[in-house]
Amino acid sequence: MSRVGRAPVAIPNGVSVGHAEGEVNVKGPKGALSVRIPKGITVEIESEQVRFCRSNEKKRTRALHGLARALVANMVTGVTEGFAKELEVHGVGYRADVSGKSLKLAVGFSHPIDVTIPEELSVSLQEGKIRIEGIDRQLVGQFAADVRSLRPPEPYKGKGIRYVGEQVRRKVGKAGTT
Repeated sequence: MSRVGRAPVAIPNGVSVGHAEGEVNVKGPKGALSVRIPKGITVEIESEQVRFCRSNEKKRTRALHGLARALVANMVTGVTEGFAKELEVHGVGYRADVSGKSLKLAVGFSHPIDVTIPEELSVSLQEGKIRIEGIDRQLVGQFAADVRSLRPPEPYKGKGIRYVGEQVRRKVGKAGTT
């Protein structure tokens, strides 16, 4: 049996979990989320935990068993604590600015790049760092990856947009090859 899927998801105080027609709804202090549960996976909601069972032992069903449990666990964490990613902007003249629901980046191109911030996310700036926060883990991670992909860090000088704590492998330039 799946080690991930077998573990129950604890429901903290202030969070309500509902289940109807193959969909799980989670409501908490920060908002509400819902996800469709794949066929072959059944959901049992007890007083303080959610359990997942699978109907057969096919390879696909076994894989979806752990996936369903992880999705609901992430939703419970999202509506209670939320998720955040931080990006750093490195480079001379590289800057970021938030105005309304738009993130404006000046990262070495001839023009600034405007990125529309999704309604479910909030973006803030502190000393060259972009902080992306929201309750949906997938949306936070995808938006951070999209912003990073606009100017990923280059290996010679390290300029670009990177995650906080990301190690960029540096290469030696032409002068260092002798």
